[in-house]
Amino acid sequence: MNNTIIGTGINRKDGQAKVTGTATYAAEHQIPNLIHGYLVTASIANGKIKSINTQAAATAPGVITVFTHKNAPKIFKPTNNFVNSKIYEARLPLADDTIHYAGQIIGLVVADTFEQARDAAHLVKVEYTTQKPILDPKQATFKNAPSMFGEEMKFEKGDFATGNFADSMAGAAVKITATYKTATELHAPMEPHAIIAHWQNPDSLTVYEATQWVAGSQNTYSELFGLTPERVRIVTPFLGGGFGSKAFPWPHGILCAAAARKLQRPLKVVLSRRQMTANSGHRSATEQTVRLAANADGSLQGIEHTAKSYTSPVDVFAEPCTNITAVMYAAPNLRLQQELAVMNIGTPTFMRAPGENPGLYALESAMDELAWELGIDPIELRLKNETKENPRRGLPFSAKHFAECLRVGAEQFGWQERPKKPRSLTRDGKLIGWGMAGCTFPGLRGAASVKIRLLADGTAHVLTSGNDMGTGAYTIVASTAAAGLGLPVEKVRVELGDSLFPNGSIAGGSQMTATLIPAVMVACEEVLKTAQAKTAQEAFASLRQSQRAAFEATGSSAPGQEGSKWAFQSWGAHFCEISLDEEIGRLQVTRWVSVMNIGKVMNAKTAASQIRGAVIMGIGQALMEECHFDPNIGYPVVYDLATYHYPTHADIPRIQVSFVGEPDLNFNPAGVRGVGEIGITGVAPAISNAIYHATGKRIRDLPITPDKFL
Repeated sequence: MNNTIIGTGINRKDGQAKVTGTATYAAEHQIPNLIHGYLVTASIANGKIKSINTQAAATAPGVITVFTHKNAPKIFKPTNNFVNSKIYEARLPLADDTIHYAGQIIGLVVADTFEQARDAAHLVKVEYTTQKPILDPKQATFKNAPSMFGEEMKFEKGDFATGNFADSMAGAAVKITATYKTATELHAPMEPHAIIAHWQNPDSLTVYEATQWVAGSQNTYSELFGLTPERVRIVTPFLGGGFGSKAFPWPHGILCAAAARKLQRPLKVVLSRRQMTANSGHRSATEQTVRLAANADGSLQGIEHTAKSYTSPVDVFAEPCTNITAVMYAAPNLRLQQELAVMNIGTPTFMRAPGENPGLYALESAMDELAWELGIDPIELRLKNETKENPRRGLPFSAKHFAECLRVGAEQFGWQERPKKPRSLTRDGKLIGWGMAGCTFPGLRGAASVKIRLLADGTAHVLTSGNDMGTGAYTIVASTAAAGLGLPVEKVRVELGDSLFPNGSIAGGSQMTATLIPAVMVACEEVLKTAQAKTAQEAFASLRQSQRAAFEATGSSAPGQEGSKWAFQSWGAHFCEISLDEEIGRLQVTRWVSVMNIGKVMNAKTAASQIRGAVIMGIGQALMEECHFDPNIGYPVVYDLATYHYPTHADIPRIQVSFVGEPDLNFNPAGVRGVGEIGITGVAPAISNAIYHATGKRIRDLPITPDKFL
């Protein structure tokens, strides 16, 4: 491979299209004869529809029809098992007259224009038989959380396995117990959820929808409508952010496709921001208790981490906070336990680093508390207790450089100058605090295929259904192909996000790069073999002589047996400085350093951008993001991007990002692990730890808003 291309800071291949407006998003595809749908949603959180009167809506100008549970279009139940198909809510839209949460879809008005559909939707009159909803966690019943992706939510090791916590902790010099809470966070991608469903005939469907998993959506829609996958085409060239909320079809997308089939007209449905707060996913609030016990030298003797989160009545999703705990720090005694309660809220789902993010907030905050209690530097405490293997699987970590992240970050930040007492650092009349936290995210990889065509005009064309939700896939696919073929990046054209192309796997779990890049490498080799050439230039010369249009080949790559020999994780550390005007509770993050170990860095510019975006998102989680549900009607109190608070430019300092370590060639042939999600893990505890250093006050409830200082 041409190493002058890989690893350098290449400009985004899709950047110009995005800033000039030529990138086409889900709602922007131009389809002749297009009609528009607008959702009718429930205004109660628990009960039944007593009556639903659609007469005024049905006779409003431009209205074509109104769908309710009384005339719901036909939909088949899919397998819904992540392998064959997956939908976000197991209950199909308009399945019956029961209301499970406020904002649940109870109807769809279809009209000639968006405005006509929206206006008519407000004319639908609904009477309910109500029951008191469960909206307060104190009223909810918690049960043991089910397994997730085959991994049990309960894990015990050492004396904890016998339930003998007291005896196993008896010899510890220091014990701490603390409970940490995180708020409900809303998905708020720049691009709202939207779909255009176009049936060419009753058995042939094209879906234009923002999806993180093109092949998965193809299989799911085919099962929903009794088709073979080949009869469904998914088109998603661009996503305006997903973060886990656009991996599978939501009820509005399923209903849109079903209504379009019934009407035999292409139909568009776009969610309003208000609707998105209720029925397109969120990160569940959590309550976590961490108990740590350590010897006087800081060596951990026991870790107990228990967590509670919430799901909806229509599907099961547990925010898996405890899965990451055993990976971070070694202790002879471990106990992990997750509980789940059903509440009358919309279905929670994956959100950037699901589980790892809130889980590390609790663990890394507790580690800071332990360090202060022991009088040990927080970095020294982490170095002393670093894991060498994954205790759940008994496998050594591959290419792990967590210690290097800590040391390099400390040096870059100037951590050695940190005052050892809280409230001892001031500047311009404000309290100054320094904090740090470790971070990690699993190294995940799937199977993918990529087609490469060498064209007579001297360019290469790369095609795969794997897509780019803003993370830079267009760019790294182009640079990898350019390096493998010996071409300038400008000579490589990439097309992504279409189910007509080879299966490129899912853009989720920080695995798109690790999955796609090895397939691109194989495809480069295969197309040169097909051309019987050593370089692309030789192939082009051969093409011109043969007068053929192109040489093409498909390359595939998938995990092998490496997972039975090694455990794979990316690692990192965050260091931050905050200033606080204590009188008015005004906090500002003033300095940030992040050091990451992600294996091979494919593109320094886009990789650093991913970390910066994740840090910004984490600052929002720590200081601002919070969704409350109305205690009477159960609807989210926030309703748009003005009432849901998140960071702006003025809230963010310069974020310094560095990468350490070497390529993880045990993981894949490129040595690359994911970077999209690790950056948000550890951000919130770094800030809360800095706040303790500044104030001497430990705040364990996110977000840390000004009132909590007063």
